[in-house]
Amino acid sequence: MMEQAQCAAEVYVERTLALIKPDAIENANEIEEIILRSGFTILQRRKVVLSPELCSDIYAAHYGKMFFPSLTAFMSSGPTVAMIIARHQAVAYWRELIGPADSVKAKETHPGSLRALYGTDELRNAVHGSETTSAAEREIRFIFPDATADPIPSGQDAVTYLSKFVNPTLLSGLSELCKRKPTDPITWLASWLIANNPNKPKIREDLIKEPENL
Repeated sequence: MMEQAQCAAEVYVERTLALIKPDAIENANEIEEIILRSGFTILQRRKVVLSPELCSDIYAAHYGKMFFPSLTAFMSSGPTVAMIIARHQAVAYWRELIGPADSVKAKETHPGSLRALYGTDELRNAVHGSETTSAAEREIRFIFPDATADPIPSGQDAVTYLSKFVNPTLLSGLSELCKRKPTDPITWLASWLIANNPNKPKIREDLIKEPENL
């Protein structure tokens, strides 16, 4: 159990921005299910209509290109679902999942990608994904200005935290669970952890006063 916790903690977790564009908004629920099945966690989600100015900020890297005006006009033409998603190597895995920018080419080369499944062409290609971790953090701040940028605990910091604050109580609970073998182990373990929480406030007996007789 300890080795599994350490291996899991050593996996680096990062976050990225995912946008479901106006052309795919009707398929948002299906796309979100695929995101979750692909190992991502949706940290934050909001439905928003992006202003042309905000679209220009998000796609600043493409400023000056011929398609830039059409891109910003399209992205501000209707509602967009914006999400902060996280997992190991989130930026790379999300870019792989969405596929090539041109949905027509994606249907040939990456038929299982989101752009192949839900996109139409290079402009109306269903979803957006940040290209780098620095771009992801910049784009997240545009749409989720209140989102915290604190790193998700990983590596040795996570191992130390789990070893000190979680594993001793959890291992005791799992040992007791194996002895009892309850019919609903998840509920039983949850109740046991609550009852045996070492951080639960303790009330001093000498401070408890008996109610006075009226």
